[in-house]
Amino acid sequence: MRAVIQRVSCAELSVAGKSVSKISYGMTVYLGVAKGDSEKEAARYAKKIANLRIFEDENGKINLSIKDVGGEILLISQFTLLADCTRGNRPDFFGAEAPERAKALYEYTGKCLEAEGVPVKYGVFGADMTIGQTNIGPVTIILELPEK
Repeated sequence: MRAVIQRVSCAELSVAGKSVSKISYGMTVYLGVAKGDSEKEAARYAKKIANLRIFEDENGKINLSIKDVGGEILLISQFTLLADCTRGNRPDFFGAEAPERAKALYEYTGKCLEAEGVPVKYGVFGADMTIGQTNIGPVTIILELPEK
């Protein structure tokens, strides 16, 4: 798995011009599911994301998690995070999981985040989505956890 996490004051996801999901203060999490990923990885990523301290405390120090600040997550499936750009100029996506399995793990990751106590809004798996967001900071984290 690979995730790109951005701290936002608001974010809205649309498909074909119609608003599908909207959050206020929180995170956008773009999640790529790799071949061979399992529920175990999904649970690890959810736990790490829910407890990642990227929000400011009363002293302006980045020291609080999304749970601490009562934020929401907009979870967006994005297979392009698994792009391999090492050869030529056209990325290949052979490292991305097959759609059916990827969708199941994407949804499972969302359920694990919800179990951590974080409200989650979802994108539309496989759809051509438009995401508008206002970043804070900006704070952008690329999360890639080593295998255990």
